[in-house]
Amino acid sequence: MSARPTALVTGASRGVGAAIAHALAPTHDLLLGGRDAEALAKVAAGLPGARPWPVELTAVTEADVAGIDRLDVLVHSAGTVTLGRIAVTPVEVWRRTMDINVIAAAELTRLLLPALRAARGQVVMINSGAGQRANPVWGSYAASKFALRALADALRLEEPDLRVTTVYPGRVDTDMQRGVRAQENGSYEPEKYLAPESVARAVVAAVTASPDAHVTEITVRPVGGPVS
Repeated sequence: MSARPTALVTGASRGVGAAIAHALAPTHDLLLGGRDAEALAKVAAGLPGARPWPVELTAVTEADVAGIDRLDVLVHSAGTVTLGRIAVTPVEVWRRTMDINVIAAAELTRLLLPALRAARGQVVMINSGAGQRANPVWGSYAASKFALRALADALRLEEPDLRVTTVYPGRVDTDMQRGVRAQENGSYEPEKYLAPESVARAVVAAVTASPDAHVTEITVRPVGGPVS
């Protein structure tokens, strides 16, 4: 059995989640969470000590986490975004956004709390600038990210032996961001966005902080780029 700490990263098949997995791989064994088993296997193939953990995060059960008895780091990076004015956003969008961005994170955290407590571990929530400020047409997504912030804040107070960190990135150069810009009918300008690796470095900084330091929040914005 490996003596290295173990991290579980959701949304690990691409984008920020994959970058976080690569950044933690030198020091952690990895469980790579998400629904795309083939994509997760490709990421795992390039990372020693990594293995896919294919699961539907919105329907995770105790059976899915069976055998995870000790977990040092849990990173919630999976997410979805659908833009639209409140007046035209149907209830299905609200439910799907909340389910993926908040409820799935809450339930997976709940199921893994015994393993996290055993390791006196750390939970990292990848939030967004939209979790600090709500803008027009971002209502459902911002609401989910404000809720994710509340989840982290409550967990931090309820589980004082755990470290709980919220990371608020600005816009990041990912496939999700391409989808956002398409919804905004805007041009895609990757040079104005954060690299996924920059967000991953923020996560590593929180995870590797000295034992007496609890990094509760990190805000990362692209230099000269959009605020949100």
